[in-house]
Amino acid sequence: MSKIISVHSFRGGTGKSNTTANLSALMAAEGMRVGVIDTDIQSPGIHVLYGLEEDQMRYSLNDYLWGKCEIQQTAHDVTRNIASSGPDGVNAIPSGKIFLIPSSIKAGEITRVLREGYDVGLLNDGFHKLVEELNLDVLLIDTHPGLNEETLLSIAISDGLVIIMRPDQQDFQGTGVTVEVARKLDVPRLVLVVNKTPEILDFDELQQQIEEIYRAKVAAVLPHSDEMMALASRGVFALRYPNHRLTNSLRNVVRSLID
Repeated sequence: MSKIISVHSFRGGTGKSNTTANLSALMAAEGMRVGVIDTDIQSPGIHVLYGLEEDQMRYSLNDYLWGKCEIQQTAHDVTRNIASSGPDGVNAIPSGKIFLIPSSIKAGEITRVLREGYDVGLLNDGFHKLVEELNLDVLLIDTHPGLNEETLLSIAISDGLVIIMRPDQQDFQGTGVTVEVARKLDVPRLVLVVNKTPEILDFDELQQQIEEIYRAKVAAVLPHSDEMMALASRGVFALRYPNHRLTNSLRNVVRSLID
């Protein structure tokens, strides 16, 4: 059965889009057909990780929301874009498929969204139509940070929600709000991912602490990675470093969501 999974954070800078891209690659590596939709329309960026250039975006999510095309026309097959040679020289191409639905990065279209808005109800129809038309196993929704109308809609219709947080006091409070909202919306599966964790911390102790605070499963505590920082969004980390500790932890997140 197909799943819709939202990946969310209360604040920006948590690594939400990077985590979404890595989860999609690991799912596709297991043969799944995965859709990734960028609903951070005000500040889109996940397309960079998939190597999709502006001139390759024949249609974007904006075009669908403004009635210029069907939602499936916004989907770009980026599977081969992210094929890359890791440190061992192996060229990794996922056996499944990844379809990216980007938001426009044109300044005029972002300004129009901020000025005019759009019919948020179209997103609900679009999500389900994407799953059907592209025969997806999983649709990952890369949400806008914070809690706005489209984010609440995304969470409400999702089969699962991944909340990304850092071990930072500012993140702790915002994550609590998001967890409470998700429970009120009856999200069937909720997991937390602690990202950018300094190695000097006790990961097991941190996981236990966070699970007690939020009464929710922590699917992974992800270490800060110099290799991730050096990659600087020039590709998908999990394919470049398939045996890295961070990649193995991300596989645990996939299992938490799919099993």
